Amino acid sequence: MFVESEKSEKKHKKTLTVSIATSTETIRAAQTLRYQVFVEEMGARITTKTPGLDQDLFDDYCDHLVAHDEDTGEVIGTYRILPPHQARKVGSYYSDTEFDLTRLQHIRPQLVELGRTCVHPKYRNGATIALLWSGIADYMQKHGYQYMIGCASVTLADGGHLAANLYNKIASKSLAPIEWRVFPRCPLPIAALEHDQKVETPALIKGYIRAGAMICGEPAWDPYFNTADFLMLLPTKQIDVRYARHFNR
Repeated sequence: MFVESEKSEKKHKKTLTVSIATSTETIRAAQTLRYQVFVEEMGARITTKTPGLDQDLFDDYCDHLVAHDEDTGEVIGTYRILPPHQARKVGSYYSDTEFDLTRLQHIRPQLVELGRTCVHPKYRNGATIALLWSGIADYMQKHGYQYMIGCASVTLADGGHLAANLYNKIASKSLAPIEWRVFPRCPLPIAALEHDQKVETPALIKGYIRAGAMICGEPAWDPYFNTADFLMLLPTKQIDVRYARHFNR
C-alpha cells in the first residue's frame, strides 16, 4: 500500500500534504468531507448507515487518498481508489453500476477506479488538485497499474442541456476508440435535449482531457446525485508530456 508522502504545497502560509489514509479516523474525516460536499452542498440523496458520513459498500475495499492542511489537521480533499484485486473481491467497480463495461474486460487486471472526488470549498484551486494527482501518480507507479477510470459528474440542474452539449463538444475531439466504449445503464436522453448551446468544459474534466483522458461514450444519469456521469479513461502511457508534471511532482 502507498503510505505517507512527503510532498507538500505551500500557499498563503498553509502546508498541504497528501497520503493514503492509514486509520479509521482519517477515512471517517474523508467521508465527512464527502457528505458535506455531495449532500449538503450539491443536494445528493444518499442512504448512509452513519449520519453525516457518505459511505457505501465500496468504501471498505478502497484506498482513500487524502490531502491534509497540516496547520489545522483538517482533511481538505480526497479521492477514493479501487484497485483491480479489490474490485474482484467486492464483485465490481462502482462504474459497473452505471455502465456496461464489457469492452474494458481485457484491461481490468490493470484498471484502477478513481471516485468520490471532492475538495473543500476553501481549497478549490490548481495547487490542491495537482497535489492529489501527484498522490495518484505515486500510487499508480508503486503498483504498476496502467489504466485509470472514473466518473466525471455534471449537474442536471438545467434539465440536462448542459450535459448534452458538453458531451457533443467533448466527443468531437476526445471520444475513446470503439474498443473502449461503454454503455450507460440509465442513459441521458441526449437526442431530446438542446444541442446549440455554447458550454465551458468544467475545470476537472478539462484537466483530465489535457492530461490525455478520453470519454468512453454517452453519459449515464445518476438519479441519487442528480448528475450526468461521463466515464473517463486515462491510460498512463498516454499522459500528455505537458501535463506529466501533475503526475510526477
